[in-house]
Amino acid sequence: MKKVALLYIAAVFVPSLILAWLAVRSLRDQQFLLERQQSLLYQAVADAKAKEVQDALDDCQRSFRLSVNGLLEKRNLIDAARTFDDGLRKVWPLAEVGFAVDSKGAILSPSPYSSRPEARKFCADYGRFLGNLQSAEVYLNPKQSFNNAPALNPPPQSAQEQLAESSLNRRFGLGKSQQLRSVIPQQQSLSLQNNALVNKSLQFRADPSVQQASQPQAQLLQGQLQAGFNYQNSPQSEDSQASKMAAAEAEFRQLIGEDLEGTLARFVDNKLNVLYWCRPSRDAPVIFGAQLSLPRLIDRLRPIVQQAEPALQGGDCVALLDDTARPLALSHPGFRAAWKRPFVATEIGETLPHWEAAVYVADPAKLTRSAQGLKLTLGLVIAILVLAIALGSWLIVADLNRQLTLARQKTDFVSNVSHELKTPLTSIRMFSELLAEGRVTDPAKERSYLEIITAETARLTRLINNVLDFARMERGETKYKFQKCDIARVAEETAASYRPHLQAGGFEFDCELPDCPILVNGDPDALAQVIVNLLSNAEKYSDTRKEIVMRVRRQGAPLPHAEVQILDRGLGVPKGCEEKVFEKFYRAHDSLSSGIQGSGLGLTLARQIARAHGGEVLYEARPGGGSCFSLRLPLSTAEQPEKPTPSP
Repeated sequence: MKKVALLYIAAVFVPSLILAWLAVRSLRDQQFLLERQQSLLYQAVADAKAKEVQDALDDCQRSFRLSVNGLLEKRNLIDAARTFDDGLRKVWPLAEVGFAVDSKGAILSPSPYSSRPEARKFCADYGRFLGNLQSAEVYLNPKQSFNNAPALNPPPQSAQEQLAESSLNRRFGLGKSQQLRSVIPQQQSLSLQNNALVNKSLQFRADPSVQQASQPQAQLLQGQLQAGFNYQNSPQSEDSQASKMAAAEAEFRQLIGEDLEGTLARFVDNKLNVLYWCRPSRDAPVIFGAQLSLPRLIDRLRPIVQQAEPALQGGDCVALLDDTARPLALSHPGFRAAWKRPFVATEIGETLPHWEAAVYVADPAKLTRSAQGLKLTLGLVIAILVLAIALGSWLIVADLNRQLTLARQKTDFVSNVSHELKTPLTSIRMFSELLAEGRVTDPAKERSYLEIITAETARLTRLINNVLDFARMERGETKYKFQKCDIARVAEETAASYRPHLQAGGFEFDCELPDCPILVNGDPDALAQVIVNLLSNAEKYSDTRKEIVMRVRRQGAPLPHAEVQILDRGLGVPKGCEEKVFEKFYRAHDSLSSGIQGSGLGLTLARQIARAHGGEVLYEARPGGGSCFSLRLPLSTAEQPEKPTPSP
């Protein structure tokens, strides 16, 4: 028993408790896991929207290139450049101002004396920058690779170092011009930025333009790269929420190099200006460009933002924000939120610097409630499983204990039955041998020996019948012949046949029988066996006061029934064993050395037979000492008192 229990505890119970403890610990991380899962899902939505917007901007740049090629087709390059502003605005609706700059930095179009205020303002803002007379902070499209080949106006050595630094700023988002983002996402992951920085580091080391740079330039670039790593991994980087983009400060010719097309974004008076530029060929003397009309560009981008996103939950919104975190387009018109605090956000890119594709949660507390509900549900499941394990363990241990007890009882039963069989057989053999050999000449002794043989034979028959009846009941093969019978007459006949045996044992046996029959539905032989088993039980546990009383009567409470009581003045049933005495093989005073005969099946058979008849066998202590076993049976239909008819 102990070995089995220890094995069960080591193999099942302890691992189950450890798993339950680990599950309870994991409950604390459920909210973080849900937030992380939703953050990754919504971050993918924001990234996809930012990618779609960037693709739309690339389409706009291609359409601009096609429009420029159409204007230059079959026309002189210089003539087309002088009328480029008017011509471009007619064929390309996104253009607010079209400009053309020659190789000397002179603006061929628009004229600074134009009647259009947009053209005059453009010349005032960009005249010196396009003429290579002024450096400006601009954002370059990262798709435009920096070319370190000599430009039209080669800069001196110090300018090359400045240019190399600007290139690094464009590639890796580093430098003094780095700005804070206009929004602070609630769920901002820096791991992706760190991974991107590592990839850019590998690109930097493999970049031929960097490898071909002079030693001072390489040292400068390496130092800036290390600074970028330190920044990204510093504790302040997350708090500052720095933009991944940075402006490059240089003159127009230094920035565009010998590329054929590109974009420039510049803030003038805190207002974003987006410029597209291209040149017909690498040696063309004129560069054509356009300043985009942001309202028209927003109208072009609005349908992209308003497209339905199946990944978003109902009510959540995608917004396109400008550099001041002002919403320009919403997937749900009329949505209101703290625009500077989106759930997640992704920057559009250098074409629209500091513009964001942001996702807002309609109900920020919903995620917390979901996490709490999930924690409660999982907690209840874990608690139920732990209780189930504990209950199952208790049931297994209880059943194991019961089986072990039953095994001991079966062993005792075999010993008791062997003893019970041996005792009467010994008596029968001894007295029959005396009679057979003619050693007994006294008729009285001869008659006494015959009575002993008869009694022992009856005792042996009862024992064998009990074992056989129990075996049939266990197999479900017991069959009863139910009929209407008088339980008082059955009890009287049984008492008459058992009385000589009791009187031979020195018992005082009294019977209290009713004057009228008490009819029940049952098998007379089976009911007689119940009474015999109860009388035999009273005989075995009689102690010194050998008094047995049998009472047969009709009872009316709680329901009308017949009752046969067997009362004795014996040892009684120990406290706490009132129901156990009806269990198979159980003996309240079980010991071969006690001298009390029995197999532990008599009361078990009596209760089973009584229940098969719709009745019961009960025990109660007899006042003054002893036991009282009662056989209760339902009355036959003919014996049921008729219910009085209610008077009208």
